Amino acid sequence: MIINTGQRTDIPAFYAKWFSNRLKEGVVCVRNPYDPKQVSRYRLDPAVVDVIGFCTKNPAPMFPYMDLLKDYGQYWFVTLTGYGRDIEPNVPDKHRLLTDFRRLSDIVGIHAASWRYDPVFITERYTAEYHLRAFEQIAAALDGYTETAVISFIDLYPKVRRNFPEVREVTKEQRLMLGRAFIEIAASHGMTVRPCAEGDELAAYGADCSGCMKISDYEKAIGKKLNVPKMKGARAECACYLSCDIGAYNTCKHLCRYCYANAEPEKVLAESRRHDPDSPFLVGNYEDGDRIHDVPQKSWIDAQESFFL
Repeated sequence: MIINTGQRTDIPAFYAKWFSNRLKEGVVCVRNPYDPKQVSRYRLDPAVVDVIGFCTKNPAPMFPYMDLLKDYGQYWFVTLTGYGRDIEPNVPDKHRLLTDFRRLSDIVGIHAASWRYDPVFITERYTAEYHLRAFEQIAAALDGYTETAVISFIDLYPKVRRNFPEVREVTKEQRLMLGRAFIEIAASHGMTVRPCAEGDELAAYGADCSGCMKISDYEKAIGKKLNVPKMKGARAECACYLSCDIGAYNTCKHLCRYCYANAEPEKVLAESRRHDPDSPFLVGNYEDGDRIHDVPQKSWIDAQESFFL
């Protein structure tokens, strides 16, 4: 099976010690965000967990614990943009992150390390020309360390509108102009652009519009074929295979203006204070009235086709 860590928060950046403890103890608990008394409990055991998927803006805090992951398949998305601290106030220095990405790629392999440049939006400071320069600089620095550049244009979810009221949608003309240029830049550095939930409008220019976290990506990362159960995407336009996320909303302390997973910063800080690195839960612990569901788990690796080519 596949365990995901990054649709609700950034576990490598802020909760690496907690996650290392979960790997050591072999169990993790997750509250249903829509029914908090419903708890899913998962075994963290490479006998049943084939791949762990990570989405992060800062992989470095996990580096001391990478030995705990050596028996698991891994697939990493690292978000690196050109935005400053006015947009991403708690994201580390981008030059350091480029070095950390390269180190990560050396550890897990080029097939298991992908770059995200998203979300893209246009402002007086972050013009189209600015994005093109930033994308080129990052792509050049990651040349030879990844084969994938995922892009998306900002979606104005209610939380985004509340935390970033001045942001505006990117027009179709801007999307096509930037997308085409990104595709050309990425190709010059050995990368394929994959738009995230953007339809197929960039396919004609050479983008791979089939999805950005597909089963085939996990298979390529681990070198094995997976027989997976059918699952719907997170949204109608999403082709990614997202299952069993162990994060919690309102806990990502990057506090990016465009974040869809956080409410107001005060809520994030309050929830973060409830974190205990020794708890099986990312936030809080067992409570009276919890309905614990031990999730049935098994390996999805195809034993008849153990090496995926």
